[in-house]
Amino acid sequence: MGRSQRHGSDKVRQIKVACCQVAPVFGDVEGNLARAERALERAAELGARVAVLPELANTGYVFACREEALGLAEAADGRSVSFWAALARRLGMAVAAGFCEAGADGGLYNSAVLLGPDGERAGYRKAHLWDAEKLVFDLGEQPPPVLETRFGRLALMICYDLEVPEWVRLPALAGADLLCAPVNWPVLPHPPDERQAERFKAQANAAFNRLPIAVCDRHGRERGVDWSGASLIVDADGYPLALAETGRDEDQLLLADLDLAASRDKFISRRNHVHADRRPELYRALQDEESRAASAAATDAG
Repeated sequence: MGRSQRHGSDKVRQIKVACCQVAPVFGDVEGNLARAERALERAAELGARVAVLPELANTGYVFACREEALGLAEAADGRSVSFWAALARRLGMAVAAGFCEAGADGGLYNSAVLLGPDGERAGYRKAHLWDAEKLVFDLGEQPPPVLETRFGRLALMICYDLEVPEWVRLPALAGADLLCAPVNWPVLPHPPDERQAERFKAQANAAFNRLPIAVCDRHGRERGVDWSGASLIVDADGYPLALAETGRDEDQLLLADLDLAASRDKFISRRNHVHADRRPELYRALQDEESRAASAAATDAG
């Protein structure tokens, strides 16, 4: 049964989703929390029920070294997360945000949290580190969480994780209705008439899984790095419902209405289901080859 036939009987669970594209100031935790508060309050005023903040929204991104990050890191129940959790309860919304985590296990992580309006909470540690992050942070080892909220099942991952298709597939198979992705996308070379490739990757992963994705980027310049400000909200078919206007060095609030029931319908034609059509038994050779390639790459890097 195709999507056009099922939508007539499915209960529509449309909610407004927001991406709060702000510019964290490096090291200014109190100021960054205040900026987030203003953005979340504005999103709530406009009817948002789920809101996403950028990666490392409490500290800024460009750490000079691991020791500097340790000096700004917080516990998973520390100042920043507790502040956002209180905001989520007060505003009656779910909030996703990135922060620098001092793990109870002694590790240092590029982390994010999902905080529900009724006290629900899920944490995540970035599993795929980008470039110099590998010199600062430890690798997360757990799959993306899926948090049940009054608005639906929300999943979470961070930035470069979105460029690993297998990783995005995990929350989709776990029943997520919406994937929230705090990111920091630096300005990278691309043809002048094209949008950033990262946006297309997010759209492709949404379409592959019929899973909407809310990507919240940051803007501005930090320690010599220019940020894209390329936030977007993508529907279950992979089409952008809201796009930040890149090149503007100012806060932007993206809003889009999403029918979360639509993401539970995985048919793309009468006879094609994006998950049921998979044939994992045929992919084992690929998995073996990937394992060999990863081992070889690790050896070369060492």
